[in-house]
Amino acid sequence: IGTQVGLALQHLQVAETQDDALPAPGRAVPMTGTAIAVRHYTANDSVFLDDDYLIKGVAGAILWKLLRDYTQEQRIEFTNRELRLDPTIRLPDIADNLEARLVLLQRRLLERSPHLRIEKTGRGRFRLCVERPVQLVDISA
Repeated sequence: IGTQVGLALQHLQVAETQDDALPAPGRAVPMTGTAIAVRHYTANDSVFLDDDYLIKGVAGAILWKLLRDYTQEQRIEFTNRELRLDPTIRLPDIADNLEARLVLLQRRLLERSPHLRIEKTGRGRFRLCVERPVQLVDISA
């Protein structure tokens, strides 16, 4: 029993020192490279990556919210629940189809942006993966 306890303690000590070297979970890792210019038009929630159209509507509002939280708070972990409760996204009250909009956004990012993607991490949870710096430009007019 003593040997087992000793091995368990040693294993825990090794795990603690390895965890210290990793960035905090759910936080962005600093990166270098040319920034992706992300333009958001408030009127219809259209989003452009550099000069290329990506998406609009509720899915555009979702991406804008994720990227704002990423740049302001270095967050990369999100939940469907927090999106449902965010009034800036303006989800319709009836049959919001949030999951379908997230799938559409995920597909568009895969098709048109090799440096941004959304990965599912569990039920109602996902991660924003950003491989280059982003520069947000909000156009209200």
